[in-house]
Amino acid sequence: MQMHIAVIPGDGIGPEITQAAKMVLDKIASVFGHEIAYTEVCAGGAAIDRFGDPLPAEELKKCQSADSVLLGAVGGPKWDSAPRRPEDALLALRKALGLYANLRPALLTPCLAQASPLKQELVQNGLDILVVRELTGGIYFGKRGKDAVSAFDVEQYSDFEIERIARRAFLSARGRKGCVVSVDKANVLESSKLWRSIVSRVQQEEFPDVALSHMYVDNAAMQIATNPSQFDVIVTTNMFGDILSDLTSVITGSIGLLPSASLGDSSPGMYEPIHGSAPDIAGENKANPIATILSCAMMLKLDFGLASEAEAIERAVNGVLEDGWRTFDIKDNDKPYIGTAEMGRLIADCIK
Repeated sequence: MQMHIAVIPGDGIGPEITQAAKMVLDKIASVFGHEIAYTEVCAGGAAIDRFGDPLPAEELKKCQSADSVLLGAVGGPKWDSAPRRPEDALLALRKALGLYANLRPALLTPCLAQASPLKQELVQNGLDILVVRELTGGIYFGKRGKDAVSAFDVEQYSDFEIERIARRAFLSARGRKGCVVSVDKANVLESSKLWRSIVSRVQQEEFPDVALSHMYVDNAAMQIATNPSQFDVIVTTNMFGDILSDLTSVITGSIGLLPSASLGDSSPGMYEPIHGSAPDIAGENKANPIATILSCAMMLKLDFGLASEAEAIERAVNGVLEDGWRTFDIKDNDKPYIGTAEMGRLIADCIK
């Protein structure tokens, strides 16, 4: 297969982790007989420095013409006072590519159970939770305003927006344990009452084989912290998903381990680690590239339909971790750790 991937190294540690991920993708191409063409895209703070714009039109076109998009990280305190924020590039990409579903798996393997802040009895058998977050609606995109003494932000969802994210969650659950928890605040919010009604209808009419339950967001946060193994797929709104996906990431021990995918109804999707640009360690060969590498596994499976190749990456990552190799963020105190590039090489070498 020929694959055309737009790569956005971005800011901070972005160039280091995307380079490690490309090393793994190149090994996949070699072992499985594929051809990969990369197009580098300048976006985020790097684009502000170069063009004065976080996502110039010509750079966006490179993403739109690719089969898939790999993003490192954008942002940093350097641009805090800039007229345009580096993160504006992400919003523009989501809008231009029609990316409305954010899939964030939180996977904790038993060999890393000690890295979790939770009690060991809660995580000793590992965790596997998928948060499906609606990405283009809700309070982040609703009407807003302020005056001298007050401000407002409107949470608003349409039937269509809820239906399509619900379908994405149920389809994801079919390939997992077949259980979806829909998180809302239907005891207070009208938008959540609609959310619960539409999610229930989609399940009854289209996915009766998938189990559905509902949970208020405050209870969901408590349950994730005290009994995380009960969850398979969580589907929720933009704001609640933003919060809960960060919570699920923390219980795995390091955000450096967790990938994500932002999807629409057609390619290209955008794949990125959930962490930020970590400017404090940029250029020091300390960053954990595993989240970016696992994002590539999601890319191969979801954008290219290459399940075997995706599983080969996941096996390689697990093998390296089980052999005791660690980057700075997950290191054991009494053992040396390895750098970004070496972790990428080890994982690539495990792909046979």
